[in-house]
Amino acid sequence: MRRPFIILLAANAVSVTGNMLSVLAVPWLVLDTTGSAALTGLAAFATAFPMIVSAAFGATIVDWMGFRGASVLSDVASGVLVLTIPVLSLTIGLSYPALLLLLFVRWLAATPGETARKAMLPDLAELGGVRIERATAAYDGIYRGATMVGGPLAGVLILWIGPSALLFFDGFTFLLSAALVGGGIPGSRGRVREAGRYLGDLRDGLTFLWRDRLQTSATAMIVVTNMLDTGMTQVLLVLYARDVAGDPRAFGLLTGALGAGAVAGTIVYGAAGRRLPPRLTFGWCFLVAGVPRVLVLALGAPFPVALAAAALSGFAAGAINPILGVLQFDRIPAELRARVLGAITAAAYAGMPIGGLLAGSLTELTGLTVTLFAFTSVYLVVSVPPFVVRAWRELDQSCPAHPP
Repeated sequence: MRRPFIILLAANAVSVTGNMLSVLAVPWLVLDTTGSAALTGLAAFATAFPMIVSAAFGATIVDWMGFRGASVLSDVASGVLVLTIPVLSLTIGLSYPALLLLLFVRWLAATPGETARKAMLPDLAELGGVRIERATAAYDGIYRGATMVGGPLAGVLILWIGPSALLFFDGFTFLLSAALVGGGIPGSRGRVREAGRYLGDLRDGLTFLWRDRLQTSATAMIVVTNMLDTGMTQVLLVLYARDVAGDPRAFGLLTGALGAGAVAGTIVYGAAGRRLPPRLTFGWCFLVAGVPRVLVLALGAPFPVALAAAALSGFAAGAINPILGVLQFDRIPAELRARVLGAITAAAYAGMPIGGLLAGSLTELTGLTVTLFAFTSVYLVVSVPPFVVRAWRELDQSCPAHPP
């Protein structure tokens, strides 16, 4: 029965699209009401930091509640909190400190829902007779596609109805996601909670991840590349568009090419990934996802070449998350799934606030070209483990290739 699996994908698409609306609407709202870039940056921090905290410490509660219950509660709470922002803004007024508080609590509440939906994936795929390779590719493809669509949609709606009214749409997407999951996905029993066991349960998840050398290595690679990707997106691509390409549209085109390539790569991996050797596929895709798109910018290649390199890197990136998903679902016991996934997510997010600071500071000290070469070198080094570290040979056992 594939209906629950399809409903899960639909709920995640709705939720991710709503998140993208919020990610663009909130900075516009802050700039409209305060006119301050510094206060806009502080609002961005109030968005990013609680995601790390919630991913790390909220996953244990997801295990206690059960995946469906945690997803529904998270989405309902997030929807109400988001709707509160435009309601206050358009009625009695919304002070900046109150906005920061609402943003902090909103993202604190939203992250466990993402963990819960991902944790449901293997069970619903099995229920629907969907191979796990295709299930993880579909889940990641939906996420990437919703992100790619949500950004331009938010830009259009901000111009049309304004950032405050746009947040109504974001709030309703959460409530719709809650209704889809609550009404269309079978319930799962949470793990029995023992008094005083929160810290022990949290430690169990972290201990499992630490002892799994393959997943620890993969997580470390993602931490570094997420940090670099944030610096690229928030700082270096903007500077490249302004100072090298001389056209702000270059930023949007490069970002769009990367996203479109990733969607295409996810689709291709979902269709053909079962036939590919997992370790080498992951290693080469990880390498190509990072190095070429940065190296061509550092070398000053013509813009069409840079655009093609971005699309190629995006295409390679499309296989990374599905392979990691198969690895995680194969090795993490169901009773630890939310806690370990939460720890991985928290780690993946942890370096992102540093990425922009690193890129900006290094550019100030050495210039854009040197910084791009430095980022290229780090991307190259961090791509090495699948080729040389012995623990990575286990990936071929966790995700065995199958003949056509």
